[in-house]
Amino acid sequence: MPLCAAFGQSISTFTATKSRAIITSRSETRNVRFFSCSAVAISNDKKSKVIHDSLRVLQWDKLCDSVSSFARTSLGRQATQWQLWSVDQTYEDSLRLLDETNAAIEMQKHGGCSLDLTGIDLLMVKSAIRNVRRGLSLRANEALAVVALLQFSETLQLNLKAAIKEDADWYSRFMPLSQMITKLVVDRSLIKLILQIVDEDGSVKDSASPVLKQSREQVRLLERKLFQLMDRLIRNENSESSLLEMSNIDGRWCIKSGADQLSFNGLLLSSGSGIGSIVEPLSAVPINDELQQARALATKAEEDVLLTLTKKMQVGLDDIEKILNSVIQLDVINARATYSLSFGGTCPCIFLPEDQEGSLTHGALTSKVSSPKREWTLYLPNAYHPLLLQQHKQNLQKARKDLKNATAERRRKLQGQSMRLKHETDINLSSLEMQVAALELAHPVPVNVFIARKTKVLIITGPNTGGKTISLKTVGLAAMMAKSGLHVLSSESAQIPWFDSVFADIGDEQSLSQSLSTFSGHLKQISDIRSQSTSQSLVLLDEVGAGTNPLEGAALGMSLLEAFAENGALLTIATTHHGELKTLKYSDDAFENACMEFDEVNLRPTYKILWGVPGRSNAINIAERLGLPSIVVQNARQLYGAASAEINEVIIDMERFKQEFQDLLPEARCHLMLSRNLHASLLLTRRKIMEHGNTQRYLKMREIAEAAAVAHSLVRKSARQLRAYAAQPLQRTEVGQSQHSSASNSQHTTAEDGEHPMILSSSAVEVIKQPATVREPELPEVGDLVHVSSLSKKGTVLRVEPSKEEIVVQVGNMKLKVKLMDVQT
Repeated sequence: MPLCAAFGQSISTFTATKSRAIITSRSETRNVRFFSCSAVAISNDKKSKVIHDSLRVLQWDKLCDSVSSFARTSLGRQATQWQLWSVDQTYEDSLRLLDETNAAIEMQKHGGCSLDLTGIDLLMVKSAIRNVRRGLSLRANEALAVVALLQFSETLQLNLKAAIKEDADWYSRFMPLSQMITKLVVDRSLIKLILQIVDEDGSVKDSASPVLKQSREQVRLLERKLFQLMDRLIRNENSESSLLEMSNIDGRWCIKSGADQLSFNGLLLSSGSGIGSIVEPLSAVPINDELQQARALATKAEEDVLLTLTKKMQVGLDDIEKILNSVIQLDVINARATYSLSFGGTCPCIFLPEDQEGSLTHGALTSKVSSPKREWTLYLPNAYHPLLLQQHKQNLQKARKDLKNATAERRRKLQGQSMRLKHETDINLSSLEMQVAALELAHPVPVNVFIARKTKVLIITGPNTGGKTISLKTVGLAAMMAKSGLHVLSSESAQIPWFDSVFADIGDEQSLSQSLSTFSGHLKQISDIRSQSTSQSLVLLDEVGAGTNPLEGAALGMSLLEAFAENGALLTIATTHHGELKTLKYSDDAFENACMEFDEVNLRPTYKILWGVPGRSNAINIAERLGLPSIVVQNARQLYGAASAEINEVIIDMERFKQEFQDLLPEARCHLMLSRNLHASLLLTRRKIMEHGNTQRYLKMREIAEAAAVAHSLVRKSARQLRAYAAQPLQRTEVGQSQHSSASNSQHTTAEDGEHPMILSSSAVEVIKQPATVREPELPEVGDLVHVSSLSKKGTVLRVEPSKEEIVVQVGNMKLKVKLMDVQT
């Protein structure tokens, strides 16, 4: 069920201070609707009560108050409370809520699509809708509230269109709010009509109708007449001792006097000792009567105008109600977004535990959230307890404000004052400055919660006031915040499994009831949690097994945690002082140990969690450092036992190894970063080498192809020349001989010049001397390299046309058609 529709059904029963009644009411409604079995209904009511008690000890109600304070309207604040206390969201509902929050944050960052509802009276709009549905006449101030709502919706749509026109990507970044806003149906004719009828002060204008205008003019005219008449009668009274003043009794103008006798006749309306007399002059009676009639006509005319406006509003009443519900929902979403931005939250990545290996994660369903870290079931880096962070922020703001006010007061008072006062003021300012500096340094300590996928139960040990309970509450609140569409206050995107419910048994100064301070109450609460939890529940147990004999408590605690690990909950986190519970990890992989770090040098906790290390006892060591007699300390160690001492030594070694690991971790990260950079550089160099090799290979192949083409052309040319010589007739033998002789002489001359003559082989000479039939010279073929005489350049044959004795050659970038006689092969 959408938030706005559900809120419309339940708003009459909602009170911000009775959040328990909200859950009970919703549970009862849900049970009546879906279940006919009373036993099931009772069971669900019991589960709702257990969940409600758990959320209260987590201080979820205070967090809800903080978030709802960011809503701009009273209905928005109530709806925010209602939505946050609706603990029956599905996984899809949680994804939708987070997407809405992310969209509202994007809108705030954009700046052009403001969701600020300050000045819009949604309660008045709700009253107007209710009256119109009942057939009652609309009031002028209600109509003005409806106009403000419609104008806000219209402006929001125009701003959204302007943002999309600027960049179409904003539509998807504002989803699903952009779709919600564009679906709003704004009746602009109704806005125009209301503005024509109702004035800015919430009154009906005179121009709303001719009858109304005439009636009001008549009223003003009669009132002026009465004022003049009363003023004249008062002035005619000569008695200085009588004090006369005009008065209005039930709409009739009268004169109030302390004198017993008046010079004019009139009707005595009232008299008494000490209050004087109220008299309506006889001359004013007919004018007063006429004034009453004129006012009645004006009221009737005003009601007729508002009735016309009511009928007009009835036509689009459903659309107005949808706009009201949508605006309330936008106010709720904007409250979640503003809270998340104010405290620097990050959007969590939620997932269904059974689909952790698959694709059904928040990162897969929306692009606004990074992909989850698969190795963790719960990943909360540097997570803050939201209420502690809020309290620190408020204290720091107050201290800075006090310092600012004190500085301004100092400047005001020190003008012309003594040096003693100046010294006292300086001391006060110095104290305030020190307070601000101390608060700036005393920032809340975040916790790192990294729980591996195989872990079902986490056991946290550590000293009292070491931060165990705060860590439990931080995890529980983070799970509820992610489920309810809020950002988690962590340094980076957290990964949180979707829990169907969060159960907590945490004893503090606000214990669930007086009975829970006893061991029986503690067991009853855990029993209820065990019976109501499911395979997708988060269970938080504080000091499990405490309040009874240590041996029995440890045994009971081990049994309870083993039951939760087997089939009780998705994840159980328990704190304890029982050392026996630390050993569960070494017999079952579903268990994991952690402890709260303690600074033994300064004897104070650091509020940090050490993972994989069981906590060790510090009481005896602390007693020794505080100066307890050595004999007492030694006896205590003997009574504590040698085995326990050995375990502590093992724990000390583990802590030392862990500290060494932490010290070497930055160096390892640095080397890892260097290796990654070197690997990236190596890949880049390898790619450049391969590209260079491919380029060189291509160039060589092109050169070889060109050389082969030239060689092929030369071979073909030589073959054609040889065939031409062989085809010459016998009668040209002498000419050939004479040419041969000339060639011989030429070769001889060349030889004399130092060059080597070309010597024909005997087979070539025989071919020349052999007679043969005359043959036509062959045409060049496509691809041959020829010499163009007119250009004195070589070109490649592209096409041969024997009939025209022409060829087409490619010379550089030019294509030419030349005659066969102009080329030489």
